[in-house]
Amino acid sequence: MAGQNRPLIQVLTGNWVSMAGTALVTLAGFSWLFLLPLHISGHANNPYIGLYAFILVPMIFFSGLLLIPVGAVLDRRRLAHGIASVTDSKALWRRAGIFFAVMTVANLIIGSQLSYRAVAQLETVQFCGDTCHVMKPEFTAHQRAPHASVDCVACHVSPGASGFMKAKMAGTRQLVAVVFNNFPRPIESAMESDKLVSSAETCEQCHQREKPMHPTLRVITKYKDDETNTPTKTVLTMMVDRIHAAHLAPGVEIRYAASDKKRQTIPWVEYRGSASGPAKTYLASDAKPETIAALPTFTMQCVDCHNRAAHSFEVADRAIDGAIARGAIPADLPFIKKTGLGLIQAAYQSSEEAASKIAAGLSDFYRANYPDVFAKRSNDINTAGRGLAAIYSGNVFPDLKVTWGTYANNLGHMDYPGCFRCHDDSHTAADKKTIPQDCGTCHNAIAVEESSPEILKSLGIAQ
Repeated sequence: MAGQNRPLIQVLTGNWVSMAGTALVTLAGFSWLFLLPLHISGHANNPYIGLYAFILVPMIFFSGLLLIPVGAVLDRRRLAHGIASVTDSKALWRRAGIFFAVMTVANLIIGSQLSYRAVAQLETVQFCGDTCHVMKPEFTAHQRAPHASVDCVACHVSPGASGFMKAKMAGTRQLVAVVFNNFPRPIESAMESDKLVSSAETCEQCHQREKPMHPTLRVITKYKDDETNTPTKTVLTMMVDRIHAAHLAPGVEIRYAASDKKRQTIPWVEYRGSASGPAKTYLASDAKPETIAALPTFTMQCVDCHNRAAHSFEVADRAIDGAIARGAIPADLPFIKKTGLGLIQAAYQSSEEAASKIAAGLSDFYRANYPDVFAKRSNDINTAGRGLAAIYSGNVFPDLKVTWGTYANNLGHMDYPGCFRCHDDSHTAADKKTIPQDCGTCHNAIAVEESSPEILKSLGIAQ
């Protein structure tokens, strides 16, 4: 029997090693079949799905193929040594029938549940943020943004096969960089790392450009750094309709050149007001035409201003204002704004050290300067300490070199250049006209840092 050709059914089921190999092959095959509709649909989501489909599943498949001949060789050796083996045709088919029946049921369960759940897990925000430590800053910022319920893949992976391939290759490179610990610190944004998906494929899937917009009322609450943390309010009417029409209305096309990867310095702007109208070019006062020709150019889209729509990091001063306004930090603790600002802007080696020293520093301040407050309001001081530590841990990540101001937010112009990258009254065209910096172009200031604006009383808005 050892020298005879054996039926395929005996090769596959004559030894437990061969059966294990056959099981792995069928498991990989069923998993692939469950993944196949995902790829045929043309929209590949999380780039790590590619690692699962094209690396893990094939590894299982080829491991199984390797085990089948190994089991066959072992079975031949058993026969050569006179060890009994199942050779009866009916017995072999009975064993094969039981084996493949069990494997079919198992593969249906494993393939449908494990593959589906693995793919579903790979698409979650938690996988991108929690599993991958290097994405912790972006994950933390994403949780407090208006887009917290939007999956990462919805904005970071283009639809279609080409988008899938780009995302898969990028995800693989990122995984290798993390494994070998040679990823950049801080992590580059999609805009500066040339991994930006166009707004037409992301933002505009939910926010239609043609949808009418109207002016909105914005109330900004701030607290002074005096002893009583005096609150003030600024009330603005934001001309959202005018802003978007000037930049993204039908027929409007704006191109610009940036001299840095983060696109914070823009020396050249080209504006076309209609599809057939002549383009108008604006140069910054210090721009040199010969250097501009070598710079990369971009067509303006939503994310040029809304670059932190889903991952907005706070500014220290505004973060404390917001916490006081929400009640997370008691507003009547003396000098809490000024003292807290100094504590969260200090340098710490880790978030753990920051949490400890911020709380201790705040207690020390009141113990030394306001002993009565320290004695009577220890709970409020502890609450304030936790609130300040939460602000720090939500915006500063020392191990990844992310600190205050690491990621500029281009929306507005109070904290970063933002609008003023172009609207600075120094970008000049050939006819000597400039890109204006007139405040009234974008908003109408109804009240500026007033303690009790009359307009809020008239509108019945609580102060």
